[in-house]
Amino acid sequence: MTKLWGGRFQKSAESWVDEFGASIGFDQQLVMEDIEGSVAHVTMLGAQGILASEDVEQILKGLAELKHSAEAGELEFSVANEDIHLNLEKMLTDIIGPVGGKLHTGRSRNDQVATDMHLFLKKRVVEVVDLIETFQKTILEKAEQHIETIAPGYTHLQRAQPISFAHHLMAYFWMLERDKERFKESMKRIDILPLGAGAMAGTTFPIDREKSAELLGFSNVYANSMDAVSDRDFIVEFLANSSLVMTHLSRFAEEIIIWSTDEFKFIELDDAFSTGSSIMPQKKNPDMAELIRGKTGRVYGNLMGLLTVLKGTPLTYNKDMQEDKEGMFDTVHTILGALKIFEGMVRTMTVKTERLHQAVHSDFSNATELADYLATKGMPFREAHEVTGKLVFTCIQKGIFLLDLPLEVMKVESDLIQEDVYDVLAPEAAVRRRNSLGGTGFEQVRLQLEKAKACF
Repeated sequence: MTKLWGGRFQKSAESWVDEFGASIGFDQQLVMEDIEGSVAHVTMLGAQGILASEDVEQILKGLAELKHSAEAGELEFSVANEDIHLNLEKMLTDIIGPVGGKLHTGRSRNDQVATDMHLFLKKRVVEVVDLIETFQKTILEKAEQHIETIAPGYTHLQRAQPISFAHHLMAYFWMLERDKERFKESMKRIDILPLGAGAMAGTTFPIDREKSAELLGFSNVYANSMDAVSDRDFIVEFLANSSLVMTHLSRFAEEIIIWSTDEFKFIELDDAFSTGSSIMPQKKNPDMAELIRGKTGRVYGNLMGLLTVLKGTPLTYNKDMQEDKEGMFDTVHTILGALKIFEGMVRTMTVKTERLHQAVHSDFSNATELADYLATKGMPFREAHEVTGKLVFTCIQKGIFLLDLPLEVMKVESDLIQEDVYDVLAPEAAVRRRNSLGGTGFEQVRLQLEKAKACF
């Protein structure tokens, strides 16, 4: 098959070379964006008098036919035509004849592919933001059900202090809120049109780039044609933002996995988000959470892959930059799937409130309450810390907890301890009293939930 760019060449490449260099295997995912960009481009060419109106009409009719076939999944792509741009151009000329070749007037594949990817990410970022918001609403709803559910809070994965379970869930709400803001802010860099930059130096045709931007819904155009065709910052930023989302989802997944073990039993996942074992009939595995935790690595890899490609490429376009797409497509697929799965997993999970109640009444996570109690009685906190540590050690020796320790034993370490200490040591009281701004106190959690609702 004769290449659309083959006039200068006297020899054809081996088929395996064509296959190695072709991108149609993955960039066909840009088919709708490529057609959309072509419609705008030829419309602009007609408005500028660069193409005759009858040519524009014929090309637009052919593009409409291609779009219809694409929507029906009827297009057949060929490695011989390398990429989505040449495949569609070949299909267009097959439909309307040689006039289809006029579509490429004043345009290069370099600015064409950059335009396609800007269009693609504009759409996908909106989808990501919508899914983040849906997940946030699910977290908020689950948190509202568990404001006064007391759970152990951890540092170093050791029992630290009792907290509201809602407070724990809401930590992820705010992580996702920052993620959402980052994606929204990134739209300023995605919403810039490269079309009209040509191969790298612009074009001699009297094109109207602002008209193209208007037709495609872009708010800005690249000010430098060399930057326009070589910029992939907007993809790097998308991959970086996606990596942070996956980091947060992976941390949450790790806790879901831990909480669902027999050792913790804080939650139970719905069967729809669990799997069994092929050999152990009793198993209920949190596979979806584990997969999300695992897929985080591939998103990191896609980010590092593109950064590595870009670090050594001189201006402007180089074939290396063909490697910008597969990681982008893969990350889009991964993050959209992870957000959908996680939302359903949290929405349907059962929180085992009795088990959480039992947990906070059988540990030393209220030890800080005793130290604070002594400090409010006038004892320096460092001394109060030491006294509390000694009483914890006494409990360990006796196989009991602070609430079980007789008052007379406590008073051996300090006469400041009175009968009211037991009210202070109750986990519910410990949580309620932490009423500082942003704290786990029930009233603060309620205020936090109201603040969260204002984010939508």
